[in-house]
Amino acid sequence: MKVEGTFTIKAEREKVWDMLMSPETLAGCIPGCEGFEPVDEDTYNVKMRVGVAAVRGNYSGSVTIADRQRLESYRMVVQGRGRGGSVRGEGVLSFADIDGGTQVSVEGDAQVTGVVARVGQRLMGNASRMLMNQFFNCLKSKIES
Repeated sequence: MKVEGTFTIKAEREKVWDMLMSPETLAGCIPGCEGFEPVDEDTYNVKMRVGVAAVRGNYSGSVTIADRQRLESYRMVVQGRGRGGSVRGEGVLSFADIDGGTQVSVEGDAQVTGVVARVGQRLMGNASRMLMNQFFNCLKSKIES
């Protein structure tokens, strides 16, 4: 499943980058995040409670930040497993200056297995967009306030 989006934040690129590199910001903005512990400089163990339609559950996994090109882009790899199945996603976040702020573009893929995958591809696309929008709206409110 393809995952993509573009988000505009009214702040300098360096501030947006720094917030996205902050474990506290990530933990506070990842929807359903109940635990976020560093493993090393670029990897975190994550515990989440996520629901898609009637399928809800607890998931454990990891988030890894790779291929950093400071203030330009990085790749995020997310893996998780729970009773409802598993998810593995990878996306590239790219940063660009725009009038009065920063544009963050996200392009990636996600693979879902188990009960969650059987919910349906169309619903999964909507759910991934909803979760991504929640994350970036939270990030935006933390940066712009």
